[in-house]
Amino acid sequence: MNYRQLGRTGLQVSEVSFGTWAIGGSWGATDDQESLRALETAIDEGVNFFDTADVYGDGHSERLLAQATKGKEDRVHIATKFCRRGDIHDPATYAEEQVRAYCEDSLRNLQREAIDLYQVHCPPQAVLEDGRVFEVLDKLQSEGKIRAYGVSVESAEEGLICLRYPGVQALQVIFNLLRQKPLAELFPKAHAHGVGILVRLPLASGLLTGKFTKESRFEPDDHRSFNRNGESFNVGETFAGLPFEKGVELADELRWIAEGRGTMARAAQRWILDSPEISCIIPGFKNKAQLQENLLTLDTPGFSTEEQERLQRFYSEQVAPHIRGPY
Repeated sequence: MNYRQLGRTGLQVSEVSFGTWAIGGSWGATDDQESLRALETAIDEGVNFFDTADVYGDGHSERLLAQATKGKEDRVHIATKFCRRGDIHDPATYAEEQVRAYCEDSLRNLQREAIDLYQVHCPPQAVLEDGRVFEVLDKLQSEGKIRAYGVSVESAEEGLICLRYPGVQALQVIFNLLRQKPLAELFPKAHAHGVGILVRLPLASGLLTGKFTKESRFEPDDHRSFNRNGESFNVGETFAGLPFEKGVELADELRWIAEGRGTMARAAQRWILDSPEISCIIPGFKNKAQLQENLLTLDTPGFSTEEQERLQRFYSEQVAPHIRGPY
């Protein structure tokens, strides 16, 4: 395993870390025993960082992580998120009393005395511009409830707003071959501020595995079905904001990246890690086999300058015009 600095947090995190949305819910059926076996495998392989949220299965993924990391709290770091259990547009959701309640609930679920990285979970831009939630987080940090805090954002613009606040030490962003906008401005500025970057949805909800066809179908409780057009939350969280059928077409044109790199999934994630500003990728998983496939990214060859330029042209000319929602 390779490790990178997570901004100014003092944490060294595994380049390939993991998100736990899929094992908590909203990605179809789950199997807790299989999830726990996968988590155990990850830790044995040197993965020392996991991302979760209080709404993933209503705390279920937090409780699974508590079980998997029991006795290993000093060497396995956990990031969790808050605000989406309430009305994200209501200022009371970000008031001290409510944020404390969210924090205490997550601490109980995680069975920990402190949260390594506490993140505001994709709030409206107005909340970030207001900034009062960061004063609450400063207080929790001074009390030792949280060790560091950051924000999970939906767009590059939101990320740039977060950089105005000196206490923000990490940003979680959607970034992949089908959503490259953060490269232009956000990543260089975050690096200059010493802010770590966590990359979620590195495979664009599975598009970049190359396994889907336009006829692919998903279970009703999978967000790739119920949020395909942003019906339940930001459309960018599903297929990187692309219409599914168009996303399949675009992914098909990227099959060449797998040449000499094993699979499209490994290649797509290797491309992300080629950016030095990235702290880690946090792909999801539902079983041990998927987790092990993601770990093979570590042994995957990187991309040449010519290949990088080809991929950036492809994005700007063929992908970007089709992305929906703010990004």
